[in-house]
Amino acid sequence: MAAIYSGIHLKLKSPQTPWEDRLKLARFAWISSQCLLPNKEQVLLDWCTHALTVWHNKKVKFSQDVLEGLWCYLDEVVHSRKLHSLVKEGKTVTLRLNMAQLLLNHLQDCTQGRLPVSLATILSVCRGILSSPALSSVFTIKYELMVNLLTKFCYLACHEIQKQSPPERQKDAKAEDLQTEPATDPEIVAEPKKEQPSANLFEGLLQVLTCYLSVQRQQANPNRVFSLVTNQLFLPLVLLRYLLTSQDSHSLVRQPLRRDVRTKVDSILQLALFPSELLSSYKAELFPPKEDSGKRGSGGAKGPLKPVSALLSNLNAQDYCELSLRYPVKSDTSSLMFRFFLESYGKGKEDSEEEQRMLCFYFLARLVPVLDLQVDGGSVSHEQKKSPASSTGSPQSWGQALQSLESLLNQALAADIYNIAADRIRHGEVQLIFYRTVAKTLLTEAQPSMPSWYRCLKVLLNLNHLILEPDLERLLSSAWVDAENMEAQVQRARQLMVCSLLQIYTKLHQLPHLFTSLLSVICQPALDQRRPPLLSEGVSASLRTCLLDSSPSQVLEICSLVLQSIRTRLLPDLANEESDGEATVIDGRRQNKEPASLKLSSLCQLLHAVLFNLKTLDNSSPVLLVRQGKGFMEEMKQTINDLLRLSSKPNLTSSKKTPKKGRKKAVKASLWEEKTQEATLLLRYTWVEVDVLFHIHCSKYSSLDSFLTAAEDETEASPLLTHVERLISGAILPAHLRPSPSRSPMSCLLLKLLTLQQMKKVLLDNALLAEGNAAALLTSAVRSIVAKSETEGRPAGEQTWDGQLGSVNASTYAAAHWYVVVSNLPLIVLHLSEEDVSHIARVLVASLMRGDVERAEDQPPGSLSVSSVSSQLALSKVFPELPSLFSATVRAVARRIVGVLRAGRAPKARPSFLVVYEKEAASVPSEVDVCRPVFSPLVVEAIVEDISASSKAGEAFVLLTHAQTKELLNAIQILTDLNPDGMNAQDLSSTFLLLLFVFASAQPEPTAAEPLESGGDAPLLGKLLGALTRLLDGNNFQSVLKVIHGGTLLQTTLSSLLWHAGCRKPAATTGSDWPDLVSAAQAFVRSLVQMIITRNSSVRLNLDQFASYLTSKEMVSRQNEQPGSAASMLSVHLLLASLTSFSQAIMSNMGRSKVIDETLTEILRRTTSLLGPTVESALKPQRDFSEAVIQPAGALSQAFIVEVVTVMLQCELASLSAAPENRQIGPTHMNLYQAIYQQILREMSSAPRPIDFLVCSLRFLSAFYKAMEKMGEELYLQIIQSLNRLLKAPWLSSTDAGKLEPAVKELLRHLVEKITTDQFNVLLLMIREGLDVRKLGAGNWKEVLSAVVMVELLSSCQLPEACSKALWLIAPQIISAMVFLVRTSSQDLSLTLPFTVPTVTSLTALLRQGEGLIPNPQHVVQVLGALQSLPLDHLSPTVYQSAFLAVHEGLFAIIKCHPQVIPKAAPSFLNVFYRLVASVMQEGRQKGDTDAGADCDVYLQCSRLTERMYSHIAATPQSFTALPAFMVAQYVTELQKVTLRPDVKLHLTEGIYCILDLCMEQDIKFLRAGLPAGVREVFNELHSNYIHYHKTQRQGEDKYTV
Repeated sequence: MAAIYSGIHLKLKSPQTPWEDRLKLARFAWISSQCLLPNKEQVLLDWCTHALTVWHNKKVKFSQDVLEGLWCYLDEVVHSRKLHSLVKEGKTVTLRLNMAQLLLNHLQDCTQGRLPVSLATILSVCRGILSSPALSSVFTIKYELMVNLLTKFCYLACHEIQKQSPPERQKDAKAEDLQTEPATDPEIVAEPKKEQPSANLFEGLLQVLTCYLSVQRQQANPNRVFSLVTNQLFLPLVLLRYLLTSQDSHSLVRQPLRRDVRTKVDSILQLALFPSELLSSYKAELFPPKEDSGKRGSGGAKGPLKPVSALLSNLNAQDYCELSLRYPVKSDTSSLMFRFFLESYGKGKEDSEEEQRMLCFYFLARLVPVLDLQVDGGSVSHEQKKSPASSTGSPQSWGQALQSLESLLNQALAADIYNIAADRIRHGEVQLIFYRTVAKTLLTEAQPSMPSWYRCLKVLLNLNHLILEPDLERLLSSAWVDAENMEAQVQRARQLMVCSLLQIYTKLHQLPHLFTSLLSVICQPALDQRRPPLLSEGVSASLRTCLLDSSPSQVLEICSLVLQSIRTRLLPDLANEESDGEATVIDGRRQNKEPASLKLSSLCQLLHAVLFNLKTLDNSSPVLLVRQGKGFMEEMKQTINDLLRLSSKPNLTSSKKTPKKGRKKAVKASLWEEKTQEATLLLRYTWVEVDVLFHIHCSKYSSLDSFLTAAEDETEASPLLTHVERLISGAILPAHLRPSPSRSPMSCLLLKLLTLQQMKKVLLDNALLAEGNAAALLTSAVRSIVAKSETEGRPAGEQTWDGQLGSVNASTYAAAHWYVVVSNLPLIVLHLSEEDVSHIARVLVASLMRGDVERAEDQPPGSLSVSSVSSQLALSKVFPELPSLFSATVRAVARRIVGVLRAGRAPKARPSFLVVYEKEAASVPSEVDVCRPVFSPLVVEAIVEDISASSKAGEAFVLLTHAQTKELLNAIQILTDLNPDGMNAQDLSSTFLLLLFVFASAQPEPTAAEPLESGGDAPLLGKLLGALTRLLDGNNFQSVLKVIHGGTLLQTTLSSLLWHAGCRKPAATTGSDWPDLVSAAQAFVRSLVQMIITRNSSVRLNLDQFASYLTSKEMVSRQNEQPGSAASMLSVHLLLASLTSFSQAIMSNMGRSKVIDETLTEILRRTTSLLGPTVESALKPQRDFSEAVIQPAGALSQAFIVEVVTVMLQCELASLSAAPENRQIGPTHMNLYQAIYQQILREMSSAPRPIDFLVCSLRFLSAFYKAMEKMGEELYLQIIQSLNRLLKAPWLSSTDAGKLEPAVKELLRHLVEKITTDQFNVLLLMIREGLDVRKLGAGNWKEVLSAVVMVELLSSCQLPEACSKALWLIAPQIISAMVFLVRTSSQDLSLTLPFTVPTVTSLTALLRQGEGLIPNPQHVVQVLGALQSLPLDHLSPTVYQSAFLAVHEGLFAIIKCHPQVIPKAAPSFLNVFYRLVASVMQEGRQKGDTDAGADCDVYLQCSRLTERMYSHIAATPQSFTALPAFMVAQYVTELQKVTLRPDVKLHLTEGIYCILDLCMEQDIKFLRAGLPAGVREVFNELHSNYIHYHKTQRQGEDKYTV
């Protein structure tokens, strides 16, 4: 053995031994157990590392293969299990220190492109060394080595990511790498093709980061760590972090790995740069020097540590990366550093909190200049002038600079480092000065095309409105009035900024001041005359809310300011008359007038928006406010008169261009005249509306409307009628200014609105209505409003309208005009001529027919189009109250359908009803076609004959093309949407018969059926059946039964369906259209049978006719067809569906009277006798039904078969119950029922099943148990165990369980209806086993949930008396167990929706059912603890809504069903409710871009529930005697923290008003004295609104309260 030892050792060291042999010997020595070298592992490791070191130092040379072999050998050694096992056993194995330097040198070579060996091998060696604590000590023993190692890895990772960047950036970059030399080795070109090095690199990087982080935390000198990190690690780390967030790294590094690396980098930087030990150094550098510090010495030569300067110097470094990356990395790192600074130093003790805030501010002030913004921070920080961060140039990228600045300002706002009062009193407004400097820079270098620019201004506004106050006009000009960029993101950011501006000045009660600046900006000369619209939809909505929150006196002041601007700044320019002279003078005058007219239009639109959102004067308004309102109306009247006089002057420009000869020539109005006229009409219309509103609601206000008719002839008996006549004729305007939809659409619309307003006055004056010409004048007025001529030539498609008068133009006029007509139909319908009624009906139907085509996906939610307005009218409840128009619309749709049928192809002779119809239609003018009945008696008689003939013959009379079928579907959809109660008897009968004819006699052509997806004619038939079913509910449907019997309708429908089914291809049944058609047929049969029985319409005759048809030889013969044929399959399906629905309708109506029951029972027996054979023919033949399986043929699903069998069983039970003498016989098809029962038990919970099959199976079990109650214990146990297995099945989702709940409840009700005590004990034991918290801890929450659901359903069932007592005796134990389950599951957020919420819902159900049955109130109080633990934070909107609703319903159950608990448990109750209030206020706050969509409806619904609970608490004041004041205090404290959305705030405010009703005077005094200053201000505003609005209304209601 000694020879073996000596030989190998000497050969490894011998120069005569070739290196290839040495490597082989080393491998043999490592793996061989026969080589017994002392300390063999250490010797071999030292030999390998020594060989690599001497090669690197160029003391020895060997081949590249040997070099790679040595590195591979070292890799195998450091990764070997043998080595790691020896280390775990305590054996010492280490690496030489020079190995660490060797690895660092090789990593450096890899970064620079000099690859001595494979990069993957070196990375693997590093990972192997770092994975072992013993080997990694070669790096960890010296902190500088770890720093160097991490630096090399970071640069190498950056190099790898940048090689994945786009070729364009590589081409433009300099020919230098991350540090010094370019990549010259040809191996580098092939390196990116290898995926393994990149994967190993980032895995190794994460390992190095983890190892370094542990070493850094062990360092005792934070100054040393800071110096090393800033000098060596800072730049590579921030560069790596930025590159990992870029798109270039997404294909290279997995997302979880990127996230882990970024997290480690953040931890390293935060711990190294901002430790608590360096707080004093930051303070010394950032805080300004005190006055008495001038005598302080200069200190040592080294000087104190200046961490901020070191950081800023690194941020402005120039040579660590490509030029294109420097600024993005710098801007991204700036916000990162500020976040770390806030997290480390932003929070302190109460006595030092202000100092910490100022420290954070000074750091922010030093960071902002890094972005190269021209911010002068010299007045803020004493180090600013010395810092290299200062810059006088513009940033390299404004987009990145603004995004970084936005992040910095947002963090400052969120951290609340700006205390306005402290800054003013103790710090000389240093923060205000700095922020104003930033704002000045933003406004001087305005970037209105970038969304982040607006967001930065918005944050500055939220910090303090005084920051932007000196530059308010410039802000309004750049960011609102003159902003022209129309991109969606820019518009959204601008809108949010403007809305924030309006809200802030509203809260400050300085809205008039804001409007003063706004008016000044609007009236300034504009670079471009065509400014963008002032009020977008979002800004208008925000302005509306702000005006409603402002006092009426302030709003009137704003209106006066607008009028003053019009009178003093714009009217002089418009009224300026130049002397007759040269054309250049005239043109110069025109150039002055056009901008003034455009500004006038903007101001009038603004005034209109303000006045239409003004709280109206009423009888409770103060006299001074009424006087102010009247004075404003006088001033506005004078302004309108001035504008009217200006419009009535002759057009100087036009008169000079009039030809000298007597030829007449049309005079065209100039732009300024048109705009001035629009503004005048808008002011006039606004004035009329406001004047009428004030006059109606305020008795102290006297109307001033006489000036509108002052220009009329004073001798007229009724100047108002004369004024209406002049409005109709357009005589109130000069001839050359009379508008048209194409030239001046806004003026045209305003004239119609003015006419409408004057019509209302005429209709309210009985004396005027009595005059002879009043009726004719009103008809003429309505004709001018409808304007048939304007809509006849209108193109098919038009733009949408946002609902604002200012946005009406030639393209949006159609939607605006149609909206005005439709919204005023109740007013004008009585004065419509037949021609106008026909016209409106045709436009309505035409727009509804093309509505689906026009409705765009990107259409804004609140926008209006002609089709959307028509759709809203068709679905409204008002439309049926307009009988003439409703009838005309129905007839127009019916004639559309007739037109389609006339255009269709008749395979044989034309239907007789079309021939008769065409003869009659030829003699009627088309203008009054809509106003006459659709069908005459002759046509009705002919169509009934055609229907009967078609159903008997089984052939189509009309074939339709694809386009005709689509048009027919649209028309049917319109009829389905219309309310059938609004149809008169003639229209209803004609429409029903027409649709029935289409159903029975029309069919798409074979080529036309293909585009209707795979369903063939099924979509058309389904729509027709849906429309026919809808018409059955009409009040006048009896008129149809006078023409055709109900039994004939049922027979015709089924025979037509069977004929259509025979024409279908087998493949056409695979889609969803065929099941939908069958469902529609079932609904039609059920509705028609129900209607026949309810209205007692020849019940025996009609039902017997249909039953005879169902049991006829024809139907029986269909069962005997070949089961495999498509015709047989579809016919059986339809027959079973019809029999089922027919039987269900009959059973649901039994018990009305003895006579009817006898008739229904007889018919039921006949249909049941056919059901059995039909079901058996649908199943595959089996010798023994006890072995049968539910295998329906073809399209018949298992769920359908089970449903049919269930109905058949129910029919037999109903027949037996009606005949007591046959009760002992039992059902006749018991073998079939037993077979299906057994298979349901086998299949229901064994594997995932369709939800409809499960529901039908549960219903069958209910009926089967009722039929087989005599079997007793065995059947009960089988069903209850199967039900339990189903509820805890792992594949059953929460949504599916909710769908099953009604069926499970029904089954459970049947099971426990006559349950014995022993059976009930079995059920209780099952529940007790399920409510085990250990199962929840083991992850088997499904088993627990099944017991929870069982408890909820069982509590609502009617139990026998003994069982009921037993249940409520153990109810406290069940409650305690479920409370414990809720508290345990609340710790896991993932269980909130699937488990915790259902458990709380079950607890709530137990409390509701246990009213008066739970003896100990303590068990009810326990539920409050469970509700308190339910999580409400960090949830998605869907989960939050479920959790909120569960808690709310639990509180409601306690306050309503257990009021005796409330007095003692009131504090606990209110604590739970306060969590709801605080959460809905937090979630319902304004969030900017996300303040829209379905999620917001969730929080709105929650706010409604909160208001409801407030009202319930207020309804039981005796239970909350001493607590209302504390509830109000909690509410205003939360309200002061957030800005609520207006809709959420409305409901919460109404709720807290109910609590204020309970507060006494001493409570109000207590709140005003005890609340903090900011909260007190919020309370005072709340209480003021409560006194003004709510309390006066409540006192008025109290007068009528008994």
